[in-house]
Amino acid sequence: MIKFGPSGNSESFYAQGYSHTEQSAKFVRDMGLDCFEYSFGRGVRMSEGKAISIGEAFAAQQVDISVHAPYYINFANPSEESAAKSYNYVLDSARAMKLMGGRRVVFHAATQGKMEREEAVRLTEERLKVLRDYIYLNGLQELYFCPETMGKIAQIGTLEEVVRFCKIDPVFLPAVDFGHLNAREQGSLHTVEDYRSRLEYMIAELGFERVKHFHVHFSKIQYSTKGEVRHLTFADHTYGPEFEPLAVALKQLKLEPYIVSESAGTQAEDALAMKRMYEAAEV
Repeated sequence: MIKFGPSGNSESFYAQGYSHTEQSAKFVRDMGLDCFEYSFGRGVRMSEGKAISIGEAFAAQQVDISVHAPYYINFANPSEESAAKSYNYVLDSARAMKLMGGRRVVFHAATQGKMEREEAVRLTEERLKVLRDYIYLNGLQELYFCPETMGKIAQIGTLEEVVRFCKIDPVFLPAVDFGHLNAREQGSLHTVEDYRSRLEYMIAELGFERVKHFHVHFSKIQYSTKGEVRHLTFADHTYGPEFEPLAVALKQLKLEPYIVSESAGTQAEDALAMKRMYEAAEV
């Protein structure tokens, strides 16, 4: 089934007096949502006991949980020492995710830096093959590792690049941030066909079964000529993208992804808005 939920806790979560991640499970369920993404953006600093406690809370509410690995992963860094750190950031996130009972680890693959684009992409691809080997060696292959499409032009993470990385092994599942795509492509997403063309490209390259339950991030994002500037909320009507055409495209293609709202402070409310738009969408 398709699932909707927030990335982290919205302002309303704290306004209601909540403070612990375990409480997020009931908060999300009470809103009528189905999933939640926990961010290790600044590092994986969680005890095994805490991870198990969070997992038990989410299992009790029947809410799926995913994690976002640290933001400073960069598999295109020329330094082997830096690459080793990036492997560990992903693997540490996965170990915590496994204790939480979730299955999806989202990560930013790389930044281009001073390299030529293809050189940086090729190095990232080779490093992700090494990551794949570490995933199997550590018995984590039942999880999904989701390279994400990125919003800044200088970041590695076009849709084509993410699909290329996912061809390495079935442990890799696309994480498509449509706000990021819209930002890096200077406002490219408007119509049902705009979304369908990208979804059909993924299906053609990776197969329907792999794409059916892919990972989605969605928010409206302000952008400049260099791409992403900042995340907005659904109250913004200047930048987009809009979710309704995506909802129609998903229904037309019978795709049921895991959709995470990354709105700035209203992520739970905007996740619920997306769920309602999806339910109302007519094919």
